[in-house]
Formats: sequence, structure tokens, C-alpha cells
Amino acid sequence: MASLQISLYLLSLIFLSKTHLTFSLDPHRPFLAQSTIDVHDLLPLYGLPRGLLPENVKSYTLSPTGSFTIQLKTPCYVHFDRLVYYDKEIKGKLSYGAVNDVSGIQAKKLFLWVSVSAIEVSKDDGMIEFFVGPLSEKLPAAQFNDIPACKSKVALRTNLESI
Repeated sequence: MASLQISLYLLSLIFLSKTHLTFSLDPHRPFLAQSTIDVHDLLPLYGLPRGLLPENVKSYTLSPTGSFTIQLKTPCYVHFDRLVYYDKEIKGKLSYGAVNDVSGIQAKKLFLWVSVSAIEVSKDDGMIEFFVGPLSEKLPAAQFNDIPACKSKVALRTNLESI
């Protein structure tokens, strides 16, 4: 009987070592196997809408500390209230309801492209706040419910609409 328990224990250890599970002790960060969850499905588990990222995500990594890297198939443009550019690699630090130290996302403001440095969800008013250095802008969270399609180029008409 003892050898059967030891064998089951060893099998369990082998199985767990092969699954590459990432566990966290943070109560706001669920236990999950990140290799099996689509990043768009992961975002709501952290209090963020699925549509913050475009459809063309190739892969992602998420460390137990919340640091992440997202690889897109290609850089792309998405039009929300503002025209947004996603680089091929996006990095940052994920926590419940927020993304900090963001790199790889830019928004067009008038004639300038500005880098988004942080994103925070405000559940009280249904808004998402995007930070560009010390400045910020709030947009309705509802416009980020659906996963946006990527465009490889910006048409002049779309470009003028974002001004």
C-alpha cells in the first residue's frame, strides 16, 4: 500500500512539472495554467476588459510578479475613440484592475503619437483611464468589451478622423 502511495505521489509530481503551471499567492491573481488560457480570457480575471488587446496575439508570458510580454503576429492599428498603435512586442506589469510600466502601445493625440504608460479600470464610473506620463484620459470601458480587429495600415481617412 505504501509503494502505491509513493508511486501516485511521484506521478503527481511528474505531471505537475510537465504542465508549466504558474501559481501565485496574491488573492487577486487566480491560480492558472497560463499556457492554456488565451490572453483575452485572462484579462477579465484581472478586472480588465477583453478588448484592450487586438486580435492578432501570437503568444504571451506572465511571471508570478505580474510582469508580462505579449508578442503580436504583426504590429497593427486599432481605432477606438483614438487611433491606437500596437507594436509587435508589448510589455508591462499586470495587477488587478491595472497595467503599469507599459511599453509598445501608442495613441494618436492631435498630430502626435504618445506612448501609453499605464491603464487603470474604474469600476465606479465604468471608465478606463489611460496614462501618458503625468497626463491621462478616461474612455468608456464598454468600447473595450469586444476584441478589436487589426489593421496593418492606417488609411488617410481614418487618420484624419482621429484628429
